[in-house]
Amino acid sequence: MALSGKRLCLNTVFTLWLREMLRYKRSRSRIIGSLATPLFFLVIMGSALGSTMTLRSGRYIDYMAPGIIGMSILFASLMGGISIIWDREFGFLKEILVAPVSRFYTALGKAAGGVTTAMVQGTLLMFISGMIGIEYVSVWRELLCIPIMFTMGLGFIGLGITLASKIESHEGFQMMMTFITFPTIMTSTAFYPMENLPGWLSIPVHLNPLTYGVEALRWMLLDASDVPITLSLGVITAFALIMMTIGSRAFDSAVDQ
Repeated sequence: MALSGKRLCLNTVFTLWLREMLRYKRSRSRIIGSLATPLFFLVIMGSALGSTMTLRSGRYIDYMAPGIIGMSILFASLMGGISIIWDREFGFLKEILVAPVSRFYTALGKAAGGVTTAMVQGTLLMFISGMIGIEYVSVWRELLCIPIMFTMGLGFIGLGITLASKIESHEGFQMMMTFITFPTIMTSTAFYPMENLPGWLSIPVHLNPLTYGVEALRWMLLDASDVPITLSLGVITAFALIMMTIGSRAFDSAVDQ
């Protein structure tokens, strides 16, 4: 590929990323809701359940914080897929597809915007949680959580793009999102540790990619995890690569229809 062709591809990715960022910046209600709801869960549930649960690793509200951050990444990344439905409905998708670049770069630009939004929400939530009393190991370990959030976001935005490429309506996408997100959260270690789980619940918890993302964040922030950090990083990296591959192919086939 010539230098001008590469520049055009990068410009396409950057333009779509910038568009998603501007849309996020202008939606103040979305920003407030994306921070207020997880913090509400953390403060209310963390305080209430912390009075009834005893953990070897420390306070329950501290244990719960990485799970809430992971939950925020999951929601924000999957919601990134809905912009594809909007763009397809209002004709914007057809306009960008006439550009002389591979559709892969179009999907990459959409994914980059969704992942960046998820990272911004997760990072803000992490620092605000620290300010209200959540006890993390160190600031350096907090900074190391950012690439973990990025990798988690890539996996779930790939899933969001796949769903949006197969579903025609906003209502259908919202229903499917609800169907996926709540079981994913409840069968992860966002709210409870792996120890003493019932046998039937242990299987989906160990198969859930969100479990390994949350455990990686928990290892970084609290220096406590039920899963080796190398295994957690390996699983979320593999999940990101697989889902981005599936998502780009689903997007490519959807625009051909």
